[in-house]
Amino acid sequence: MKALASLALFTVLVVPTLARAQKATASKNPVKDRPAETFNEIERGLYFAVQAGPSFLVNPPADSGPQPFSSGQAAQVEVGIDLGERLSLGFFLMGSANRAGSDYIGKSGGAASGDFSSLVPGVTLRAHLVGFEDNQEVKRTFIYARAGVGYSMFSPKLLLPDADILVFAGPGVEYYTRLRHFSVGLEVTGSYLLSSGTVGFAVMPNLRYAF
Repeated sequence: MKALASLALFTVLVVPTLARAQKATASKNPVKDRPAETFNEIERGLYFAVQAGPSFLVNPPADSGPQPFSSGQAAQVEVGIDLGERLSLGFFLMGSANRAGSDYIGKSGGAASGDFSSLVPGVTLRAHLVGFEDNQEVKRTFIYARAGVGYSMFSPKLLLPDADILVFAGPGVEYYTRLRHFSVGLEVTGSYLLSSGTVGFAVMPNLRYAF
């Protein structure tokens, strides 16, 4: 009987105290919802880009003979970094192949003639000039200007033995898709080979992925 009385007294005195302590602890440490994870609408930073399209040379390099208008194809890969929303700095490698008739002898003195190709490593800088918002007030479409310089090496060597410095610049339009990492664009550039005075231009769609 004494044991039962003691147990009842313990229950009456201690259990309410424990309940009040638990309630006070719960009020000091309320349960919170897990914060929602947010993402950037447009990813910027390190990027990888590819572009390809038709390219043209108005007056291909030559020491003698005709310099006929030459059409061809060019492709380029680029790795770089976005410096904020407006500027990007990149390193590129571009290859091109141009058609030329048998009367084009370049700088070979008549020892070779015909088609030629080039390989150009270099650096490029792009600046977003104007941005346009979509219906969610996110700037996804940009008008930009891009300029670059590279070291142009030609093939076959017998036809065009000397390398040249290539400079180019032009406008483009870029759209950042809702896939966040991807953007697509179209660029028109004019080019100039410093030593030979060769003028050219290209129209290149491009695809870009930002990490």
